[in-house]
Amino acid sequence: QVRLTESGGGSVQAGGSLRLSCVADIFSSTDFIAWFRQAPGKVREGVAVISTAGGATFYGDSAKGRFTIARDTAKSTVYLQMNNLKPEDTAMYCCAADLTSTNGLLDAAAYTSWGRGTQVTVSS
Repeated sequence: QVRLTESGGGSVQAGGSLRLSCVADIFSSTDFIAWFRQAPGKVREGVAVISTAGGATFYGDSAKGRFTIARDTAKSTVYLQMNNLKPEDTAMYCCAADLTSTNGLLDAAAYTSWGRGTQVTVSS
């Protein structure tokens, strides 16, 4: 299994930006790395996913137009650039790897390796 470490979370005001990082210890062993988020009392939500080899990207509806996922293969890192943040973006953000099914790239149940997460708090 891939070990994942997130960083970059914090507290920002609405309209601000943050860049999250996810470092994978064995980057080439996983075909996809995804970002998910979960707010208290809510279901875990798929934010974005990237192919580690080709760089193809896919976004959840809440991320389209504001968030960008990217990878740096030399640094074994996937980034999530989040712009124009809103209070409803407040959540614990986790990255995931080791996809077991290609039927749901933004389905949390399809991934078996998870990081501990980084908290994002957006105030109005």
